[in-house]
Formats: sequence, structure tokens, C-alpha cells
Amino acid sequence: MRLGSSLLIDLLICLRFTTRLPLPILAFEPAPHAFAGFSRAVRMIPAAGALLGALAAGVLAMAASIGLPPLIAAPLAIGALLLLSGALHEDGLADCADGFGGGSSAERKLEIMRDSRIGAFGALALALALYLRVASLTVMAGHKLALAGAVLIGAAALSRAAALIPQALLPPARNDGAGFCAGKPEPEALAAAACLAILFALTPIIAGAGLGKALAGAAAGIGAALAFTALAKRQIGGQTGDVAGGAQQLSEIAFYLVFAAGN
Repeated sequence: MRLGSSLLIDLLICLRFTTRLPLPILAFEPAPHAFAGFSRAVRMIPAAGALLGALAAGVLAMAASIGLPPLIAAPLAIGALLLLSGALHEDGLADCADGFGGGSSAERKLEIMRDSRIGAFGALALALALYLRVASLTVMAGHKLALAGAVLIGAAALSRAAALIPQALLPPARNDGAGFCAGKPEPEALAAAACLAILFALTPIIAGAGLGKALAGAAAGIGAALAFTALAKRQIGGQTGDVAGGAQQLSEIAFYLVFAAGN
């Protein structure tokens, strides 16, 4: 299979597992809805994230073009991200908050994380995460709309690559579920994802941000995911799909905060 077709298949796999976009099934796709090949396909997950970020940036720009202030345009853009992703990562963050905060043992924490009901810790984590994202984007959009749009793209790409960190560093915490089925990313795919993520993280430079600011955003996003990975190791001894979601959310927020600071 040619490289172009292989990359397209990998991009479609990533989009199917991380978004609710209605994607056509191409004739040369071997198993479009299976986990087979996901450990290789993750090399394109930053591109999938960048596409989501670009769509959200489009919503932000359209809202601003009809005269809506940043205080309204920003939550519309974040809402678009939620709809496009099906709140997949937000659900993971809430589950982790409930499990880590409410369980007395690793087994009990995992049991709580699997419960579809949301508890107080999960609700508070979601509320705080949404507030920080909307407030940061509001600040950026009020300062410079193009910068806010570029940050949406960079954060969406970097944070989805950062969600691979728990998979790469920790064993599965249980013998079923998304974290187990996805498997450990292939080293070459992980390296490709990292390079692509850093490239997209520099997108704000196009909108006038300095190189130092962009690199600080990337470092903050990666650092937040690493910190959450270490927390998951202490709490449940491994990783799950929820842990990946939590790592993505904290990485995205950290990236936003760097660009909101000083505006």
C-alpha cells in the first residue's frame, strides 16, 4: 500500500475513534471500526486533533463575524469541540476524578471509573475544566482572534498526542476496555506523532505568538499529561481509556493557560 493511502487510513482510524464525524468507509480500508492497526495509526492523531481544532476555530471566527463578543464566541467554539468529539475526553476526566477521589483501593477506583453515573468529584472536575477552557479562550479572543483560533488548533493536536503518554508509559490497569484493546503505540508511530504534535503546537506563531511562548505551551501540555500519568500510576497502577481522556483534557488546558497568561 502506498504511503499516502496508509496515512489516510490511519487518519480515518484516529478520527473514527476520537470524533463523531460521519466518515465514509473507503474500499481499501481493512477494518474501519476495529482496534486492529490503532497502535500504528496513532501517528496521525495530531492531524485528527488539528482538524477538530480548525473546525472549532471556524466556529469562533463565524461567531465573531456576526458581532458576537468573545464571551459568547468562546463557549460556542468549545461547545463545537464537545459535539465533534462526543465529549469523549471530558467523560474520561470526570470518571478519573470520581475514581481517584472516591475509591479507597485501586480495585474500587477502577470500579467507580467504570460506573456511567457522575459523582461530585467528576462534576467539579468537568465544571472547572470547562471554565478554564472557555475563560482562557475568551481572554485570547479578546486580545487577538487569530491567535485564539491558532491556539485551538495547536492545543487540539498536541493534547491528543499527549493522551498517548499513559498508553506508552503504563501497563493496562484492567484486562479489558479501550486502554487494554488499543495496545501500546508502536515506537515509530509514537515518534511520528510527537514530531507532528510539536509542529502543530507551533501554529500560534503564524498568528503572531513568539517561539518561546509556543514552546512553553508545548512543554506545559506535555508536562500536564506526564503529571497525570504519574498520578494514574499511583492511584490505579496503570492506564485506561479514561486516563487517556484525563491526560488530554489537562494537556489542552495547560496549553491554553500559557497563551492566556499576560493578555
